[in-house]
Amino acid sequence: MATVSQIMTKRPKSIGPKTSIVSAAKTMRTARVGSLFVKKGKQLVGIVTDTDIVRRAVSTNKSLGKLTVEKIMTQPICTIEGSQSVDDAQDMMGDLGVRHLAVTKNGSIVGVVSVRDLLLHYKRYAQSKIPAVEMYPEPKIGQD
Repeated sequence: MATVSQIMTKRPKSIGPKTSIVSAAKTMRTARVGSLFVKKGKQLVGIVTDTDIVRRAVSTNKSLGKLTVEKIMTQPICTIEGSQSVDDAQDMMGDLGVRHLAVTKNGSIVGVVSVRDLLLHYKRYAQSKIPAVEMYPEPKIGQD
């Protein structure tokens, strides 16, 4: 059974709490990620996701250039131990209604796992379980 640490993104990206929403969105686009941890000093204090930006910033009609991630970030950060199964991560995301989980090892965050990571994992798993289709020659009509 696959573990969360096997499918997680290692060395997740982080930004400061005073980072503007526009800057955070550009960082996400450049890094091709859907979430960024928010780091104050050496402490991770929250996570901001593409969903947070849409629901808590863009939809409010506030000035995105002046609004900072600390105003819209999700806190506390939802975590899962890297040794837990991928199924556990799926269940936790469903129960908590989140699409990203910080992955921990001995209490320290070492990665992030997203719904996209789960989908890719299950897709690879499903493909490995589908048997190869054998092609049979066309039967000749009138012959047994």
